[in-house]
Amino acid sequence: MKIIDKILQDKKLLAVLIDPDKAEYQHIEKICANANQGFIDLLFVGGSITSVYVDNLVEQIKEMTNVPVVLFPGHPSQVSLKADAILFLSLISGRNPDFLIGHHIYVSKLLKNNPIEVIPTGYILVESQNTTSVEYISNTKPIPADKADIVVSTALAGELLGMKLIYLEGGSGASRSINSDLIKNLKAELSIPLIVGGGIKTIEDMQTYAQSGANVVVIGTLFEKNEDLIPKFYKKLQEC
Repeated sequence: MKIIDKILQDKKLLAVLIDPDKAEYQHIEKICANANQGFIDLLFVGGSITSVYVDNLVEQIKEMTNVPVVLFPGHPSQVSLKADAILFLSLISGRNPDFLIGHHIYVSKLLKNNPIEVIPTGYILVESQNTTSVEYISNTKPIPADKADIVVSTALAGELLGMKLIYLEGGSGASRSINSDLIKNLKAELSIPLIVGGGIKTIEDMQTYAQSGANVVVIGTLFEKNEDLIPKFYKKLQEC
């Protein structure tokens, strides 16, 4: 089954984000053990900046689990053809041409001529009080959290441009979760699936994202600190 078809199913999905720079073997092993027990739907791999060879990490993960590995790249160097799919992210909330289209040019032929599933994704960064890694590295400003009309219009522009997904992000390690009303307003207007991540610190945060309309909830930082939380979070997500 294609990843996009899996996301289109009428089920809330839990994606765990693995940052290549923070992924020690023991952490990966625990994450994959949870995946093999059915507590993870998708494994996202990527980060704002990466100093390690992503190919090796993807290969290591795939040796431990059959759960789909999806690239969440912050730079062309994070592309690996060993992954099952790639979120072909365009940072549509910003005005940096490199993150809108520039970086994509470097890998377009590579992706076109290989079987990896490419999913065009409109990436929207929302203000979360602190300066996040994505904001700093991309040299773009997030959309203010209280400007729901701008967020909605930006997402709709992405959909009309042909994006298959919208990824609403508070940023890695965000100090504030995304407002539920913003997610509801966005979901009411979109005809394509919505991924939401950033700022999740509790089960209640995750449930709020899901109940407000997120098709996929992404958690990274929280599970980096404690992988044992994954089963409890997954089971609660299925109640939404």
